[in-house]
Parts: sequence; C-alpha cells; structure tokens
Amino acid sequence: MSTVKRAAVLGSPIAHSLSPVLHRAAYAELGLSGWSYDRYEVDEARLPAFLEGLDASWAGLSLTMPLKRAVIPLLDEVTETASSVEAVNTVVLTEEGRRVGDNTDIPGMIAALRERGVEKVDSAAVLGAGATASSALAALSRVCTGPVTAYVRSEARAEEMRGWGERLGVPVRTAGWERAAEGLRAPLVVATTPAGTTDALAAEVPDRPGTLFDVLYDPWPTALAAAWSARGGGVVGGLDLLVHQAVLQVERMTGRAPAPMAAMRAAGERALAAGQSSPAHS
Repeated sequence: MSTVKRAAVLGSPIAHSLSPVLHRAAYAELGLSGWSYDRYEVDEARLPAFLEGLDASWAGLSLTMPLKRAVIPLLDEVTETASSVEAVNTVVLTEEGRRVGDNTDIPGMIAALRERGVEKVDSAAVLGAGATASSALAALSRVCTGPVTAYVRSEARAEEMRGWGERLGVPVRTAGWERAAEGLRAPLVVATTPAGTTDALAAEVPDRPGTLFDVLYDPWPTALAAAWSARGGGVVGGLDLLVHQAVLQVERMTGRAPAPMAAMRAAGERALAAGQSSPAHS
C-alpha cells in the first residue's frame, strides 16, 4: 500500500504557478503514487490558519510571494541559508510535527549557474532590488569574488541592497536605474525585475556579453535574453532556476535523492509551450 502524503505551493496570486507541474512529474518518476501536490491561494492574513489546519499527512510546502517572510514567525526552525536573507520558500513538515523553513532559491541559483559553466566571476551586476535580488546576492556571495553593482530605482532600495551586502559579506555598490545599461558589461548580470522591466535594455547589450541570468520564465525569452543570445552571450533562464530549486524541494520533502531533474525540466517545458503559466518566479 502506497504512503499517502500531501504537499502544495502557497501564495497570492498562485493560479498559474508551474510548481505543481514540476513536483507531480517528480512523484511520477520516483514512483510515489500516493503523493499529491496542489496549489492554494493564501495571503499573509490566511497563512496562520492554513498552517494550523495541516494534519500528519502533509510533508511540505512551497512558498511564493507574499509569504516568504510572513511565514518565518510561524516556524519551529529556520535554516541558516533562509535566515541569511530572511526568506523561506520551503517548509518541511517533519513526522514529529515540526515546521522547518528553508530556502532553495539560493542553492538553486548557484546550481543553475554551475550547470551553464559559471563557477566564479570577478564582478557582477544585479538589476532590481526586490526579494529575489537578496537571494541573488546570497548566491553571488559564493560565485562572485569581487564587487556587485545593484541598479535600483530609489535611494531606499539602494540602502536596502547595501544592507544586504553587508549582512551577506558581499561588497555592493549601487547606481540608479537610468545607468542600468552600464551593468550589462559585467561578466555576470542577474535580472530580478518583473516582466517587461528590462525590455528597453535589449538594444544596449554589448558586442561581447558575458552571462545573463534572467529569473523570468514566461514570457520567454525576454527581449533582453533574446538580444543577449543573439550577441553570443550565455543565458540562464527562470525555468533553470525553478527546476533547480524544485529539485531541492522534492529531495527535502520526500527524502528521496536525487530528484529526477530531467523529467521535471521536460514537464516544465511542455507546460510553458502549452501556455500553462504566467509571468512569475515560482
């Protein structure tokens, strides 16, 4: 008799998340016939009651915006990785009933870069300053040996990014968004902004670009990613990140490793081709 276990992704909005596609593909490949993975529309106000309503059949949760920080006070334990950026995207529900928060975005970013041959760079640029940007800085603390320049729209955002840099041990410089085209000359550029934000930069891609990591996966390619590829630069996309972080979630929630990355990526590509998602990061 197969074990019945449940997992899900929570957030708001959540209707077009690709996470169920990836996790269900993993369960099928691993032969976990009793496992299910669903999506639930949950905002900060509803989160405490949702967690209290979970029974012993629940193995874990994936969290997207706006829950990655709101969940922290509701957990029994938070890993060092998640604490470093005050963001939890994974909750493992133990057999003892404990809620353990983790962050697979950071190691997922590192793994996605490594898959494309990016092990170390001597400088980097980050476009944007939202929640994904702090995870990008944490990943860059393991990848970048020199300064990181963040291109942001306000001094408040600039101050926030410098603060994250100090906390993570990354030397962060900041510049206004109007100078973002300068950042495209860095050997590694991480675009963390919403869909359409970087479209105007497509015409500014240098003749010999380095590597672009664009965290979006739909629409794909973004105008910037398409221009980057056309100039011969390496591109890491949002689906790469989504798959790598989901692989780690599956391994933590099911206790089975390695998770079937190829099957998960293929399922994600099929879903995107069929139009089953919207602009999002999870």
